[in-house]
Formats: sequence, structure tokens, C-alpha cells
Amino acid sequence: MRHSDNEPADPQYRCNSYWSAHGWIGLALVIIFWSLNWSLPGLRTHWGFFPLWLGYCLAVDGLVLRRKGTSLLTRGIRAYVGLFIISSASWWLFEILNWRTQNWSYEGREYFSNLEYVILASLSFSTVMPAVFGTAELVSTFSWIKGLRLGPQLNPTRTALIRIHTVGWIALALLIGWPQYFFPFMWLSIFCILEPMNIWMGNRSIAKYTSNCDWRPVLALSVGCLICGFFWEMWNYFSYPKWIYSVPFVDFLHIFEMPLLGYVGYLPFALELFALYHLVIGLLGNKGNHEYIHLGDFIQSTSPSTP
Repeated sequence: MRHSDNEPADPQYRCNSYWSAHGWIGLALVIIFWSLNWSLPGLRTHWGFFPLWLGYCLAVDGLVLRRKGTSLLTRGIRAYVGLFIISSASWWLFEILNWRTQNWSYEGREYFSNLEYVILASLSFSTVMPAVFGTAELVSTFSWIKGLRLGPQLNPTRTALIRIHTVGWIALALLIGWPQYFFPFMWLSIFCILEPMNIWMGNRSIAKYTSNCDWRPVLALSVGCLICGFFWEMWNYFSYPKWIYSVPFVDFLHIFEMPLLGYVGYLPFALELFALYHLVIGLLGNKGNHEYIHLGDFIQSTSPSTP
């Protein structure tokens, strides 16, 4: 039996009349660590970032559960923990690329040894995917996105996939070779490389939706990531340690530390995260986990339980 993503996948998750316990715990964590992070002097974000964003993830997951009766956490605790692990490893890819572009840096980094920095940063990076995918699921429950009409069909041929894959590698080479001019390719090249790979490997891909003229999951991911981006930048503004930007040509009209045009990068970044997650679980052999993230598509009534 198959269920619409707008319906509860299991009667035990019919929670539309109340907010779940983990949602309330998440809200409490947000209130406590937001307050501490913005009120305490000196170093504090290195220990406050993770519980703040864990709270965000749990609060959003509770909202998703209340709105549609199923959520990332309730579909499998092991898979949910797996999101944090994959997220932590994946964000280091962007940190490596940033060593070349130097688009952002961390104030307060000098107070930590290399080992301390890697451990604390990895813990903070672990919340990226759970936050983005949870928020994307929340966006997918909004009536305005559920009511969108079908868009153009985009079903890339094998030749087109080879070209997209090649363009991705060229964009990555340009980024590494001339980062001052091609730094925006950080938020496009990874997707162009990985999307064809996921299709060739039989992993879940964005093309699954666009080939059926359904662009709602793409929009849910992009809007969800943009919402997370707003909270990342807002909570970062009065934090310490914190990140700051140095972006060529567009370093003006800041909203918090981020230049206004920089927010555009959050839109394709969501697709890169989606591609990275499904490449990793595909390589791990967890093909059954491909439907773990629900973005308005039709889903199985049974849920995976492994990361």
C-alpha cells in the first residue's frame, strides 16, 4: 500500500492535535541556547551551536509530525542519527573547497588547537542536513506548494547526463584554478557531478521528480535551505566564535554577515546536500533508504531504520 506524502504513513503517528514531546524539547533547547549565545561574553558558540541547532531540528521535526503525521525522526531513529553523521562528513567537502576560495573564515579559531577545532566543527556541521531536510519537509506541507501545477518535463538523456557531469568537473576545475572569479561554482559543480552519478548508480535523484514534471520537491528543498540560511546567519551575527565573509564583487548590502546576493547560493546548496546524502547511502548499500526524505512525492508505508 502507498500513501501520499501529505497523509500519515502510520496510524500511530496521527498527532495533528498536539505537538510531540521531542518538538517541545527542541523548542526549549532553542530558547535556552539562543539566549545564552547572545547574552554571555567571551567564547560560547563552540559549545552552544550544536544544542541550538539540535533544538531547531527537533522543533521543526515536531512541526512536521504535527502537520502530516510522519517525520524524519519518527520514520527511523537510526536513519535520523545517520543524517547527522553524513552531514558532518559532507560539510568538510565545502570547507576543503573554501581553503581555496577563502569566502568565509572563523573569528575565534585561534583559541582552539587543531584537534579541538576539528571535533567541535564536526559536531556543528552535523546539524546541516537534518536542519535542511527537516525544513524542506515542513515547506512541502504548505498549501501553496502542494497546490502548484506541474512544470516542464526534464528527463535528461544519457548524452545530457555525460555533458552535465563533464560541466561539473570543468566548473570545479575553474573554481580551484581561479577562485576569485569562479567561486560561485562551489554551489553548482558538486550537484552537476553527483546528480548523474546517482542516476547511473540507481540512487534517488532530482531527475526522479523533474522527469514527472513535478518541481515541488526542488522548490521545497531550496526554500527549506533558504529558511535555514536565514537562521544560520541571524544566530551567527551575535555569536562568538563566528564566521565572517569575504566574497569578491558582491560584498555589499549585507543581511547579518552575509551579502544579500550570497543568499542565492543556498538554493542550489540544498540540491547538493540531497545529492550527497543519496550518493553516500547508495555507496553504503542502503537502497531501501532512498525514500527516507519525503518531499511531497508518493512514499512507501514502511520506513527504513538504518542510516
